[in-house]
Amino acid sequence: VSQRVVVEAGVTDSWWKYAGSHGKIVGLDRFGESAPAGQLFNEFGFTVDNVVANVEAVL
Repeated sequence: VSQRVVVEAGVTDSWWKYAGSHGKIVGLDRFGESAPAGQLFNEFGFTVDNVVANVEAVL
């Protein structure tokens, strides 16, 4: 399987070995945000719509 989607609410660096060169990662590579989780998840793309879009992009 070379088309994987990884969802990680943290640093994505170590996940690329699992996602592969044709995969996608929905993740967060910055530090220092503070707000309620639901607000942050919407702001940074941790939504059902965004995850589905990433899955469709690798199919």
